[in-house]
Amino acid sequence: MSEPQILSLLPVRTAAQTDGSALGELDRATWSTLHAVQPRPQAPYEPFFDERHRPEDFLVAEAVTGAGEERVAGYLRLARPTPLACNAHVRQIQGLAVAEWARGSGIARALLRASYTEARRQGAGRLTLRVLGHNAPARALYASEGFAVEGVLPGEFFLHGRYVDDVLMGRSLTP
Repeated sequence: MSEPQILSLLPVRTAAQTDGSALGELDRATWSTLHAVQPRPQAPYEPFFDERHRPEDFLVAEAVTGAGEERVAGYLRLARPTPLACNAHVRQIQGLAVAEWARGSGIARALLRASYTEARRQGAGRLTLRVLGHNAPARALYASEGFAVEGVLPGEFFLHGRYVDDVLMGRSLTP
């Protein structure tokens, strides 16, 4: 099956409960040792949404393809890093995935920029994330969007026979 051509991107939106199946498929299709610390998901698959992963925590990017269909092209999970009141001004990106067929079309950047708006709407003044040290493409994207490395946990994960750093990045959401 050939990959669809993207005609246009739709505005990023908050996920709906009905997106669970498509987001689960996207999550499984984009699983990679470049960013995953958990094993590859195996059938039977858990529901994408649960008590800790609610639809309102996800931003969804859709694209209109050359065939005229709207397809989920990516998602970003935006959540509070802790339940503490003293940390309520921070939001954390806890997942970002873009379909292989949609890469290079600005989906990840659109999701990131939508997350800034959503985080500010929620009252956040700071946005953080964690990225594996060997994920150079993601680190470059985040740096180009104003994220700075704020810490490194050397050898935090042992993945596929080697130690991998956990890189902590953050940026201000205030002008």
